[in-house]
Amino acid sequence: MKLRILTFNIQHCRSYIYRDEDRIDFDLFVDTIRCFDPDIVGLNEVRGEGTHPAYTAQAKYLAEKLGYHYYFYPALNIGGYGPYGNAILSKHPILNPEIIPIPDPVRDPNGKFYETRCVAKAEFALGGGLTVLVTHFGLNPDEAQNAADTVCAAIDNAKTPVILTGDFNLRPDNPLLDPIRQRMTDTEDYFRCPGLMSYPSDRPYEKIDYVFTSPSVKVEFATIPQMEVSDHRPLFAVVEIPD
Repeated sequence: MKLRILTFNIQHCRSYIYRDEDRIDFDLFVDTIRCFDPDIVGLNEVRGEGTHPAYTAQAKYLAEKLGYHYYFYPALNIGGYGPYGNAILSKHPILNPEIIPIPDPVRDPNGKFYETRCVAKAEFALGGGLTVLVTHFGLNPDEAQNAADTVCAAIDNAKTPVILTGDFNLRPDNPLLDPIRQRMTDTEDYFRCPGLMSYPSDRPYEKIDYVFTSPSVKVEFATIPQMEVSDHRPLFAVVEIPD
C-alpha cells in the first residue's frame, strides 16, 4: 500500500511570508498541506485550545478544513494557559494515540532555551499495520540525547513497521542520529536532488527535518519543496508499506 507522508513544523501557523507582522494564517497552511494530498501528516509546534485567546485548537481547525482525522499531543502548557506540542493529521482513522514524554534533563544554566518535548504515537490499520511517531527534539545536546533514547525505545517496542517524522534540530552528520539510522532508513537517501535543506525556509542552510522508515517500508520518493510558508520547509515522501 502506497502512502504519501508529510512532516511540517508549522510554527503555530505563523506565516513566514508576513513574519514581521506576526500573522497567523490557518488557510495558508491548509492550502499548503492540501497541495501534497498526504495520507498522514506529522506536525510540530502546534497550539491547542487554552485559556489565552492565542491558543486555539489548531490541529482540529486544519483537520476539519482538510476533511482529515486528527489528534493533538501536547508536550507542555506554556505559561499555564497554552497547550503546545505535536499533532497527527490523517485521511485514515487514528488508533491508540499515545503521548510518550521525553524526560527533561537537569538543565545546564549555560545551555540554550530548554523546553519539555514528547513523542506522538499513533497506530493505523493500513497494510499489515503501521505505527507513526512524530517528535520534536530539544535544542540542547542533553535534550537531544533523551529524545533519541525515547524514540529508539518507541521504535523497538512497536509491533508493526514504523514511520518516524519530525523536527530533530540535528544536522544529518550528528552522531545522536546514529542509533535511529541503525534501525531505520532516512528518506533523504531518496532525494533526487541531493543536499536539500529545510531551515530557514527563505534561505535554508541546514537540514533538521526528517522522515525515517522501517527497513520493510519501501521509499519511492522524497523531497523538500522550495516553499516559504512556515520558518521550516516541509519534507514530503512517498512510501509503500508491507501488506
